[in-house]
Amino acid sequence: MNISDILRHKGSGVLAIAADDTVIDLLRTLAEHNVGAMVVRAGETGDNSDNSDNSDNSDMLGIVSERDVVRRIAERGPAVLDATVGEIMTSEVLSCTSKDSVDSVGQTMTARRIRHMPVIDDGALVGIVSIGDVVLSRIRQLEIDRGQLEQYISS
Repeated sequence: MNISDILRHKGSGVLAIAADDTVIDLLRTLAEHNVGAMVVRAGETGDNSDNSDNSDNSDMLGIVSERDVVRRIAERGPAVLDATVGEIMTSEVLSCTSKDSVDSVGQTMTARRIRHMPVIDDGALVGIVSIGDVVLSRIRQLEIDRGQLEQYISS
């Protein structure tokens, strides 16, 4: 099973936020869309959108997650809520391709302790996968395997 199979189930839209938006803006958007991370792009304040057009990733500056917010609050206190997303984002982003196996991406995410990974094909951002997506994919595959074994045993 490949990452493309996950994207086929969940869709390829990627939520993005501008680096100069505030952390408060980020938290509102995360809550509104019920997601745990967003791609950070260059742009003006308020330039957060669903980039389902799968544009190139040349303006992708990083990724920001709930974990980044929590860690910065622990370091700097509640004043971080007025900081910009660019100040708290993770700029070294690990990515995968849609052809990568779900198992290899899951192993990387577990080993590196990351929960979200952008999917980049031929320089274009084509989606994002979470560790939850990977786990759900593995569960689906196990259910398929179990069904095939039960069918084999009963025939």
